[in-house]
Amino acid sequence: MAQDAAAPAAAPEAAPAAAPADTAAAPAASTDAATAPDAAAGGAYTFDPDHSLIVFSYDHMGYSTSTGMVRGVTGTINIDTATPANSTVEASFPLSAFVTPAKSLDEHLMGDQFFKGATPDTAVTFKSTKVEPDGDNEAKVTGDLTLNGVTKPVTLDVDLKKMAPSLVTNKPAVGFEAETKLKRTDFNLGAFAPAVGDEVEIRIVVEASKG
Repeated sequence: MAQDAAAPAAAPEAAPAAAPADTAAAPAASTDAATAPDAAAGGAYTFDPDHSLIVFSYDHMGYSTSTGMVRGVTGTINIDTATPANSTVEASFPLSAFVTPAKSLDEHLMGDQFFKGATPDTAVTFKSTKVEPDGDNEAKVTGDLTLNGVTKPVTLDVDLKKMAPSLVTNKPAVGFEAETKLKRTDFNLGAFAPAVGDEVEIRIVVEASKG
């Protein structure tokens, strides 16, 4: 943002030939079980801030694509497996969670040309208003994003990566990835646009668990 979310000819041989086919089918069933939600998996999941982050990128004067991240994102996902459209998500992080390639750029973001007057603990928040299932394990999630004192609707293209007990804690766990695009000028963060790209590509990674 600165200057710089897939025939044996003889009958005696037919039986052995069938065995590999049965064996090959097993992994597919296992994969489906690990990703498809079931009724017992519904409920509230809390973000794991150690494995939840946002990566953002934008054009820097045509010379390069600048990239930064937001670490330690917190939030809650309420999953309704019977009616996925009734699911909800809320997330937040402080401005201090923004990390760019250089400390000077981090400081620049908090200066007069960007987050003027904001403190490092000022929160950026997202609260869903609509969930639209869009194919197997995918959905469009629309919500209100509040950034730099401005609240606007944003739609995320969300992909359910896995829903299964954690291999570490054995508690129900879920993983999502999401993508979206924002315009800096929509949130009064348009310094140096259009030389520095107004459009920002966002990729979101979330792991969450119960309990």
